[in-house]
Amino acid sequence: MRLPRVRRNVCVTPCLTKVCETVCPVNSRMGNVCVMPDKVETAASPQGDGRATRWEDHKAERRSRILEAAMDAINEDGPDVGVQQIANRADVPRSVVYRIFTDRGDLDEQLRGRIIERLMTDLAPTLTPEGTVGEAIARAVETYLRWIVEYPRLHQFLGTGSPSRRTTGSRVVTGTKTAIALQLSGLLATVLDSVAGNSDLAESLAFGLVGLVDASVNRWLSNPQSALGSDELAEFLEVSIWQVLHGNLARIGVTIDPSTPVSELQ
Repeated sequence: MRLPRVRRNVCVTPCLTKVCETVCPVNSRMGNVCVMPDKVETAASPQGDGRATRWEDHKAERRSRILEAAMDAINEDGPDVGVQQIANRADVPRSVVYRIFTDRGDLDEQLRGRIIERLMTDLAPTLTPEGTVGEAIARAVETYLRWIVEYPRLHQFLGTGSPSRRTTGSRVVTGTKTAIALQLSGLLATVLDSVAGNSDLAESLAFGLVGLVDASVNRWLSNPQSALGSDELAEFLEVSIWQVLHGNLARIGVTIDPSTPVSELQ
């Protein structure tokens, strides 16, 4: 059975304010579709006109300050930082953290959303490819690896949480991977429709490529004895992505070259 193809752009900005299939306010000017999970529920706020608004603004400012402090703490001290360490960095009492977040799980999940925002600030532009096919692949891979090398502890926290609070299957992380794969699927579908008249391979190619990069990078980070440096890993990923694309396109009679301009394929 052929799955329906996503024809709109996909928002990969984890705004955490909208449910799947709503227009993200951050990206509305581009007509993108937000596929991020809805915001994790937090403690109820006081009710009442102006007071409620002021409370929500105050709570939002404190939430942002706590999340930024938590990112800094993880980046410097590792993913097993405690709530008291985070509170100290944010210059708030520990009790305030639990007035803003329902529990440690809520804090960690919203923290993953904030980390992904930082990652996607750098990565999102590369998901709209420019230049040649080879240049577009290299730009995306090198941008991703550069961020990971700079923030390895934040990336570790995204994938597995901390040693004392192991986490797999985070809704925010899974939603982001899916959003990236769907955006890539839409791009590949456009290319395949143009050059082959058939886009059946688009979704499988997109999710396969995202899985290839994700698994390779996660293993590389978890193995400090790896013989590959970041440059060698980047080269491996660029060659692998190209070979997957080239091999599958050749199988359906389409020939492209790394020097082919992306604009000629759309």
